[in-house]
Parts: sequence; structure tokens; C-alpha cells
Amino acid sequence: MYAIVRTGGKQYQVAAGDQLRVEKIEGTVGDTIELSEVLLVADGDDIAIGKPTVENAKVIATIAEQGKGKKIKVFKKKRRKGYQLMQGHRQAYTALKISEINK
Repeated sequence: MYAIVRTGGKQYQVAAGDQLRVEKIEGTVGDTIELSEVLLVADGDDIAIGKPTVENAKVIATIAEQGKGKKIKVFKKKRRKGYQLMQGHRQAYTALKISEINK
């Protein structure tokens, strides 16, 4: 059994027991959250496709980790002008452990 959920403007295929990184969701480690934007639920040959979401379908997950990704360096330069700019960015993420999928 698997489902496709939308969170943080992206879509993810999840199954019970999976762990995935999504855009930051407020909460602390160990909290249980409910992903209600379920676009598709498949259980063998039984497939439910939402228009746009599947009615009464939920994915239950627990927050496994809150953190920041690797640093990305942003460097800007204009030739012959003496202009240089160096910036860094670390994207915040939430690691989710999928516990169950409810239809």
C-alpha cells in the first residue's frame, strides 16, 4: 500500500515505514502529524485517485528529525567593477517517519 501526498509544494510517494525529508514543518521531534493532502492511495489493484484530493484519506507520520541541509554557497561577481558578493544558505527540513496510511 502506498500513497502520494503533497506537502511544502512538492509531491512524495510514501508507504508505511518510509522516512523522507520534506520542507520544514513546525513541531518537535516525536510529535505526530497528519498529512491530509493525499492525492492518490493505492492498495494492490484498488486505486483511489483524488479530484484534487482523496476524501477522508490521511497519512499519519511522526517527526523523526528537525535540521538544516548542507550549505550552498552563492557567489556573485561583476567583471571589472570590483563587485563581489558571497552568501551561504542552509535549507531547513523535517524528517518524517510514516507510520500508517488511512483511506
